[in-house]
Amino acid sequence: MLKTAACFASILLLTTAVATGAAQAQALAASSATMAPASHPGAKLAHADAEFLKQAAQNGHAEVEGSQLALTRAASPEVKAFAQKMVDEHTQSSQELKALAASKGVTVPDTSSIVQKAKLKLLSARDGASFDKHYADTVGVKAHQDTVKLFQKAADQAKDPEVKAFATKTLPILQHHLDMSRDLYALVHKDQKKP
Repeated sequence: MLKTAACFASILLLTTAVATGAAQAQALAASSATMAPASHPGAKLAHADAEFLKQAAQNGHAEVEGSQLALTRAASPEVKAFAQKMVDEHTQSSQELKALAASKGVTVPDTSSIVQKAKLKLLSARDGASFDKHYADTVGVKAHQDTVKLFQKAADQAKDPEVKAFATKTLPILQHHLDMSRDLYALVHKDQKKP
């Protein structure tokens, strides 16, 4: 009977210790999640801000990778000129983004996402006019629509002032790219209207 009581007391004590430790861990996690991000290296960045940086990096890589394909597969000189501009400007923006992320302790992907890679694989199977149309639609219009939405949300909602400033500064450039891509779409789809 004494052994049973001692065993029960040990289990009760162990359960209490585990529950207390779990409660402390939850409290610590909650306080970390709600802590205001500081703007110095090593400070904890809000989850949404870190995710923005990661997604923006992937989007930038996808646009560069797709545009590099266009430099070799496109038929239209206008498509090639647009693609070169995208490579140049998205590469520069990606370098700024990577430096900002590093200063915030965030490691960003150095390539496009798996879904983006699959779309680029489909694009790479095309040549000439077919490539031009598909590129203008996917890497041009659709990719820039998604990226503009992403940057607009960060410009409006980012908690970190430097992340917000980067999104705000880059947004007009991306909007200009979207406008250019719509014009390119109209050029390669002469018989269709702009998206």
